[in-house]
Amino acid sequence: MKISKQQLKELDRRERAHFVNQLTGFKPAALIGTKSMGGIENLAIFSQIIHIGADPALIGILSRPDSVVRGTLKNIQETEVFTINQVAQSFFKQAHQSAARYTDAQSEFKEVGLTPVYDESCYAPMVEESPLKLCLTLKEMMPVKSNGTTLIIGEVTSIYLPESALSPDKTIDYQLLDTVTVTGLDTYYLPKKLARLSYAKPDKTLEIL
Repeated sequence: MKISKQQLKELDRRERAHFVNQLTGFKPAALIGTKSMGGIENLAIFSQIIHIGADPALIGILSRPDSVVRGTLKNIQETEVFTINQVAQSFFKQAHQSAARYTDAQSEFKEVGLTPVYDESCYAPMVEESPLKLCLTLKEMMPVKSNGTTLIIGEVTSIYLPESALSPDKTIDYQLLDTVTVTGLDTYYLPKKLARLSYAKPDKTLEIL
């Protein structure tokens, strides 16, 4: 079947958002941790997370249009730090609940039952239950003119993960971490490893490592 641009436009707004959000397939599910200048800890689930570069280590997150107050965006603008915390199977429902519209005076950590933990050099809280936690400092905020979203680019300053999940060549075993992926706005999956392949070269047969 074919779905045209016009047919997309004719969909109910929420139905269209959910459908289009699925078109890129599996995405990471992560909780972004921030804290307001007033000391309120904030937590929000994101799936729009982008590798920007390795040297320096840069990661981007895409924030929705700020037509309403976005606590995460506001906190990052004011404090210039945030954390990215991978969601594991053991708490994916709590992570999903963080998307609820709590007031600025409420902490999603408390409301959904997750635990804030801190790196001594980062004002923003991490999620203790997360198997892979990153602390980042803000480098750039880039408005996307096409739809009013904002690309937030941060530099990784600290990484926390179990030593057992990291191979000598720095490959991360995500199956061991038991992290989940998400499609659309509300459907979660457990990823399954197929194989790790050798570096691709024109004159060399691929090998399973």
